[in-house]
Amino acid sequence: MLINYFDNASTTSVDSRVLEAMLPYFSEIYGNASSNHDFGKESKQAIELSRKQVSKLINCNEGEIIFTSGATESINFALKGFVESNFEKGNHIITVKTEHKAVLATCEYLETKGVEVTYLDVDKDGLISINDLKEAIRNDTFLICIMYVNNETGIIQPIKEIGSIAKENNIPFFCDATQAVGKIKVDVLENNIDLLCFSGHKLNAPKGVGILYKNKNIVLTPLFHGGGQENGLRAGTYNTPLIVGLGKACEIAIKEFRENSNIIETKSKLLIQELLEKRNKVFIDSKIKKSIKSATKQINF
Repeated sequence: MLINYFDNASTTSVDSRVLEAMLPYFSEIYGNASSNHDFGKESKQAIELSRKQVSKLINCNEGEIIFTSGATESINFALKGFVESNFEKGNHIITVKTEHKAVLATCEYLETKGVEVTYLDVDKDGLISINDLKEAIRNDTFLICIMYVNNETGIIQPIKEIGSIAKENNIPFFCDATQAVGKIKVDVLENNIDLLCFSGHKLNAPKGVGILYKNKNIVLTPLFHGGGQENGLRAGTYNTPLIVGLGKACEIAIKEFRENSNIIETKSKLLIQELLEKRNKVFIDSKIKKSIKSATKQINF
């Protein structure tokens, strides 16, 4: 029986080229990247190459990339770390009701600590209203947190407009781009994004590794304290193989972006056409029918 996997929005397989790049760092180049000897320096060099590869994918400086265990950690770090370091600047966060659970649960936790959170509604297609965002801004609003692409529907929020509004009001903008990287262009400078995160396993890198982009002007309090890794922002021994895999996946995503976009679009149309022709009980998400911009396709049958 032929079985096909149609849940790549949840996780992806590791690209064979990514796995090949990782393997030496499990058994041959295994020095601790924080050590000063040659074995450690070789691992550190590999990590810095990965940092460069990641930074190119989202158009930021290499020094603004912090390696983490994935988007959930990055989200907790960004939200909790920002609140703790910037409480004197405000006490109000704006987010959206359809954010990933990691954002919603963290915001709920912060509310127990006295932070006020506004949860914006979305329309029937999952888009926020720019007017609602503008009206939600208060004098004590000190962070806007809105995801790039929804993990359930694939809808793409108007990130450039959101970033412009945040900049006009001098409010930092945090964006969960986990479902966007590798599928659409992500540019933190062009979109005025101050904090951004994603997980590697959504773009054919291994599970257990991700990043937090932090603009150099943003101050965060670390979640972890210890050996001072990542400029004192994320303590813990570097997981070199996974970081190398993430870097390689980002490099591939850049090189093959246009080709992959065309393949995905072609195969999506073919799949939808075949399902509609051969199955009776198929529901195609409304945004696909109306050609509303989305990064993933949702089909129920």
